[in-house]
Amino acid sequence: MALQPVVKRSVSGDVFEQIAADVLSGELAPGTALPSERQLAEALGVSRPAVREALQRLAAAGLVAVRQGDATTVLDYRRGAGLEVLPRLLVRAGELDPGVARSILEARLHNGPKVAELAAVRLGATDSATVEAALTDSVEALAVEQDPVARQRHAMEFWDHVVDAADSIVFRLMFNMLRAAYEPALAALAPIMSAEVGNAEAYRELAAAIVAGRPQEAADTARALLEPATTALLEVLSGH
Repeated sequence: MALQPVVKRSVSGDVFEQIAADVLSGELAPGTALPSERQLAEALGVSRPAVREALQRLAAAGLVAVRQGDATTVLDYRRGAGLEVLPRLLVRAGELDPGVARSILEARLHNGPKVAELAAVRLGATDSATVEAALTDSVEALAVEQDPVARQRHAMEFWDHVVDAADSIVFRLMFNMLRAAYEPALAALAPIMSAEVGNAEAYRELAAAIVAGRPQEAADTARALLEPATTALLEVLSGH
């Protein structure tokens, strides 16, 4: 019998997830005052410290405003939240939100060429041989992979190395959050992403441009690689 470690559930985490889901779905509209800590604790069957901790997390995420001695108010997450809410927006109740998926692919299309360009410019300041080996390994793994979800994972690994070579903390943090949002939807996005992640030769060309220090070629190749998936999703959303 193979025993697995028991994962302890966080009560405050459960409270956070429940309220966050209601805020992001619009069930709790901006400006809505939440019940008091005591009322929330009684309704949810948890302790007041657990509720307090959850509210602090919600405030840190930009979903609510907590004011001492006043009601906790729901905020407009579109104005105050950060990229960390993307995973919850992309997949809700097990369903992929096409509009959020479109936004993620548009962000990829905008950022990807610039990241590739920076990688080609800055690679000389890093160990280019190590980066070249990492990119090559990712491309070759992608080239032989048959599973469409696993192919997407190899592609993300490739871009992870490109972001490292670009040496930009902002692009790194953005990539981390976009990846966190994208990963739960790999299976749902597989039909749209199949042409892109199946194009191993384009990944080889992009890697070669980066390693050779040709920034404009790297940017152009990255755009040509990333654009079809975005266009395909836009066509699906428009019904064409």
